[in-house]
Amino acid sequence: MNTSEILKKVRKIEIKTRRLSDHIFSGEYHSHFKGRGMTFSEVRQYQYGDDIRSIDWNVTARYNEPYVKVFEEERELTMLLMVDVSGSESFGTQNQFKKDTLTEIAATLAFSAIHNNDKVGLILFTDEIELYIPPKKGKSHVLRIIRELIEFKPKSKQTNIKLALEFLSGVMKKKAIIFMLSDFMDDEYEKPLKIVGKKHDFTGIRVYDKREEEIPNLGVIPVLDAETGQTNWVNTASKKVRRNYKAYFLKTADYYKTVFKKSGAGVINTRTDQDYVKQLLGYFKAK
Repeated sequence: MNTSEILKKVRKIEIKTRRLSDHIFSGEYHSHFKGRGMTFSEVRQYQYGDDIRSIDWNVTARYNEPYVKVFEEERELTMLLMVDVSGSESFGTQNQFKKDTLTEIAATLAFSAIHNNDKVGLILFTDEIELYIPPKKGKSHVLRIIRELIEFKPKSKQTNIKLALEFLSGVMKKKAIIFMLSDFMDDEYEKPLKIVGKKHDFTGIRVYDKREEEIPNLGVIPVLDAETGQTNWVNTASKKVRRNYKAYFLKTADYYKTVFKKSGAGVINTRTDQDYVKQLLGYFKAK
């Protein structure tokens, strides 16, 4: 992909995700994350449109006219996006590849953060840390993040979520909002997840494809393992093969859900042919 094509794709994603973050997610993001860490600043006279829940009744009684408490954000927030760029993310049988959905979700969250004047950073990982962009503010910084998500070519195709979480603990010393985006086709990451779950506001966003849930009966077909590069002939007519395929999918999905909840982290699941907007909004509102 040449520079012109990359810029066109960046612009296309910016237009789509900026609209979502400006008109849909900014309010939910602000109420969920910015609603925490508020500190009392002063009181002022009530103005039309003020929330009556913020009225200071003691001051109101003293002056015989309504006064409201004014609060300000206690701190600047930092968001870090951890995105899986291993080989399995280049799979998709419906509308788009998993990595395309991951990129759109990451871009939407990043624009929501800068809309609220927060910093955004990025970690791209496989079974190694492929790229780390420290958190910064600004639209140009977010566009750089989107550009990397689109054009970055990882050195490895394997996945190691445990390693990515350990790296996170090393670089993020202060509390941050963390979103890890992956298909979570991995295990043995419970211990480092517990550590980051206690320190950070951590959420996993699992993106998967319909055909990863259940393989159809297509007879004997070649199947490419995107993470090893090996092609194997698989007899999909065999009920046992289809049953084992589904069992592996359910095992990794259950592990993801179980260990994230045990660590106090949030979980979001979305399929490549589903509307991730509804999934994200539902998650924010539920929290």
